[in-house]
Amino acid sequence: MEKFASPGRGNGLRLSKAVKAGALLYREEPFAYAVTKKRLGAACERCLRRKERLLRCSQCKVARYCDARCQLRQSTCPSEELYSFSDLQSNVEKLSEEMKEGLGHLAKTLQLYLKVEIQDVSQLPPALDVFETFAKVACNCFSISNGEMQDVGVGLYPSMSLLNNSCDPNCAIVFEGPELHLRSIREIQEGEELTICYVETMMPTPERQERLKRQYCFECDCLMCCTKSKHRRAGKRKCRSRQDADMLAGDEQAWKAAKEVINKKGAPKSQEEWEEVLKTCETLLKNSEAKLPDTNIYQMKMLDLAMDACINLGLLEDALHYGHKTVEPYRFYYSGAHPLRAIQMMRVAKLQYNQDMFSQALETLKEAYDIMKVTHGTEHSLVQDLMMLKEECEAGLQLE
Repeated sequence: MEKFASPGRGNGLRLSKAVKAGALLYREEPFAYAVTKKRLGAACERCLRRKERLLRCSQCKVARYCDARCQLRQSTCPSEELYSFSDLQSNVEKLSEEMKEGLGHLAKTLQLYLKVEIQDVSQLPPALDVFETFAKVACNCFSISNGEMQDVGVGLYPSMSLLNNSCDPNCAIVFEGPELHLRSIREIQEGEELTICYVETMMPTPERQERLKRQYCFECDCLMCCTKSKHRRAGKRKCRSRQDADMLAGDEQAWKAAKEVINKKGAPKSQEEWEEVLKTCETLLKNSEAKLPDTNIYQMKMLDLAMDACINLGLLEDALHYGHKTVEPYRFYYSGAHPLRAIQMMRVAKLQYNQDMFSQALETLKEAYDIMKVTHGTEHSLVQDLMMLKEECEAGLQLE
């Protein structure tokens, strides 16, 4: 890879030679990272793995680790190989007033803390602008996800900040702990710019644009956002208005009710909270059964939420029922090599396995593997888990 001036986009990354789908283009440890607020105490501060029992740091009494090895482990960080933290854009002049106010409060809080904790100001970087530093983090941080694509941390990977956005990207990012892996998800030609999608694509174009504008301070002009009529590599692609119409198909009042519930959903922790979530999902899904197709994005997300609730409550048969209903919508919206579709297929396969549906689970795992070998690579720990589950399914078939 090499840095270059991308027309209308500032800096970018491009290939110096052609690659096939599934190539590992880059891997790096973060310049800095932290566990997300909702995972504090439940995920190791070093490897980001979730565990029920973590050891508390004997010094700060706040951070938690798997063991002493995780606590003392040092990492070598090549994350400034192509681009340094000082090079990152803060976009201060483009930030909304609301974000400026929020970052300003954070900056003042940190400055007060530093005055108390750091007696020797020479320990701080010269001419440290705390507000600008926060702005750089806000515009350039990556959400670090676990094997199920759930956010467990946030990190800075300066070299990867050179990647520009496309809502139909040619690369995907997955994580192995805090280590970032950049992989090609289709064939890429020499000199072609590398792109990733900064936000979830399964949202209507106006919402996607609003989110990009709010956090990253730009309006996306990729083909998926701007072109009315175009062709995809594998057949025709829907134009923007048709694609948005598919996402919001059905009764508007019904999908707005589902959207409201999804937007208000927090992170249920107790059985009682999950039971309440499932009850709400069941009521809405029953009421919208004849009003919304499963491909409506809010209906699909409601099915996903009901599936999660059933898994957490141990209702695996019901979870599989909801999971089955998400399979076709996932294929519809993530028709190429997309990690989210692979993860969903693997989740469904686990439920099929638990119901002794070994042959069906093997078929689902094959579909997941065909995607994951591109998006994750065969050496990724999640793919190793998939192969172990495949062996268990094959053993189950032999016992029948």
